Amino acid sequence: MIVVTGATGQFGRHSVENLIKMGVPAERIAVAVRSPEKAADLAGRGVQVRQADYDRPDTLAAAFTGADKLLFVSTTGPDDLRIIQHRAVVDAAKAAGVGLVAYTSIADADTNPINVARVHRDTEQALAASGLPTVLLRNGWYTENYTAALAGAVERGAIVGSAGQGRIASATRADLAEAAAIVLAGQQPQSGKVYVLTGEVAWSLPDLAAEAAAVSGKPVTYTDLPAERYAHVLTGAGLPGFLVELLVDADVKVSQGALQTVTSDLAALLGRPTTTLREAVIAALRH
Repeated sequence: MIVVTGATGQFGRHSVENLIKMGVPAERIAVAVRSPEKAADLAGRGVQVRQADYDRPDTLAAAFTGADKLLFVSTTGPDDLRIIQHRAVVDAAKAAGVGLVAYTSIADADTNPINVARVHRDTEQALAASGLPTVLLRNGWYTENYTAALAGAVERGAIVGSAGQGRIASATRADLAEAAAIVLAGQQPQSGKVYVLTGEVAWSLPDLAAEAAAVSGKPVTYTDLPAERYAHVLTGAGLPGFLVELLVDADVKVSQGALQTVTSDLAALLGRPTTTLREAVIAALRH
C-alpha cells in the first residue's frame, strides 16, 4: 500500500497519476486529503480516499494505517505552522507503523541558506529522531515558481525580481513528482537514501526573459529590484504575506548562489533528460 499526502495539490496529484501510469494498481494507492470530495475522481478510479487534516493530528494515523510506503509531501503556509504540521505527520507515521517515508525536502537542506529550508531541516531531524525508515527527496526550486505568472509578464514585457544574475538549477513539478513515483513504485531498497533533485542546467532570470521573448516573439526584459520594492510588487499582486517573504528571500539568496548547484540525480531517476527551461516556457505560454 502506498499512501500519498496532499494528493489534491499539484505535486501529490502528479505523483498519483504517475504511480497509476507505472502500473501500481489503484487499490494499492491511498490518498490522504483534507477534502475527500476533491479526490472524488480518484475514488472513482479505485484509489482509496482517506481524510487527513494536518491541523487535526488525530486524523493522521488512521489515514496512514497499512502504509508500506508514505509519500510525505511538504505543506504550504507560514513556516512555524508548517513545522507543527510536519511534526504531527512524523508522529502519526510512527504510530501507524509506516514502512518507508519518502519526504519532499529542499535541495541541500542541511546547508541551504534560504529561510524556508528551516522547515525542511526540522522535518528531516524529526524523521531521523523517529527511527522511521526514510528516503529524502531533496527537491530543487520549482521552475513553476517563475513560469506560473509568465504569460502576464510577457504581456507587460517585463519580468521583475531580486535575484540579479544568480542562477537557479530548477526542475519542473512534473519531473520531480515523476521521480517521487519512481522511488515509491520501485523494488529497490530506498531507506537511508538522499536524492538531490535538480535540473541539468542552472539559469538566471535574464535567461528566463530571453527565453520568454524568443518563444513569444515579443520583447521581454528582466528588471532587478531592491528586495523591499519586489515585496511591494508581490503584495500588490495579491500574494499572502508568508509567500511574499518566501519569494523575496529566495531571490535574494539566489543572487548569492543559494540554488545554483546542479546534480544528475533527477535525470538518472527519470532515465531521460530533465525538462529544459525552454520547454517549461513553451508550456507556460501555451496555457
